[in-house]
Amino acid sequence: MRLPIPFGCTTYGEDRSIAVESGLQHYLKQIDEAPLLSAEEERALGQAIQHANQVALLFQQGEIGLTEKEETELQAAEARDRMILSNLRLVVNIAKNYLNRGMSLADLIEEGNIGLLRGVEGYDPEMETRFSTYASWWIKQAIKRALINAVQPVHIPAYMVAMIADWKRASAELEHKLNRQPTLQEMAEHMKLSERKVRIIRRAVKAFSAPTQSGSMDGSFGLGELLADHKTPLPEAAAFSNADAEVIQRLLAQIDEREATILKLRYGLDNQEPMTLKQIGAKVGLTRERVRQLEREALKKLREVINEM
Repeated sequence: MRLPIPFGCTTYGEDRSIAVESGLQHYLKQIDEAPLLSAEEERALGQAIQHANQVALLFQQGEIGLTEKEETELQAAEARDRMILSNLRLVVNIAKNYLNRGMSLADLIEEGNIGLLRGVEGYDPEMETRFSTYASWWIKQAIKRALINAVQPVHIPAYMVAMIADWKRASAELEHKLNRQPTLQEMAEHMKLSERKVRIIRRAVKAFSAPTQSGSMDGSFGLGELLADHKTPLPEAAAFSNADAEVIQRLLAQIDEREATILKLRYGLDNQEPMTLKQIGAKVGLTRERVRQLEREALKKLREVINEM
């Protein structure tokens, strides 16, 4: 199966935007013709993909021959293409919700497609959910990450971006209602968060709104400010990276060590690629079903901890 390739135009000059728009329309027409999958079809395709992920190991162990290995990988490739093609419309629908934030629809779709690919690879057909529900998370994360990188030179964790946006919205609403700047307690009550959490968000807002203090008195810049030192992380980036890690580690420290390990492997929290339930089970010596149970228990405990913060 040949997947539609979006926006592969190399036209330049005044006709470039017209050509891109034409390419986008052609792409949307192509993907609209792809049939949707039933739950049974999703399960069968997902099983083919997951089985192929184990083929290399089975081949190395001599449990299957080269012909079977190649056939399995071919079936997985076809299953992968079909799942992607049938869900490209999902990417477009999600991408439309992020328009007017610094990226064109074509670019948003491209980034969303990357998230869709990760969703296809990580989808566990034994999960009690449709693929579209699972893939939507990966698609949104890919688009949000691209938007952050496009409009903000300093990396901010996605969850903090959302909190800062909520803070600004709440602050504007209360200022309009009270005709003055709201207090920290008023902000906490309006946002339904603890004062401690609101105080953290306020510090983040100030950190990223403050102008640089490093310029000279005449407004010029020194050589050190013009040339980037790529070996040294920016203070803001380092601060938020550390805060991110500290929050996660603090949360995980409040649950069982085995459960914490499973969450780290499942969601790639230690700068690793997320693993499937089957892969985690093989690594920690548990069945896939037991890993699923521990994951649910761990997530439930984390939600309780977060609600108490």
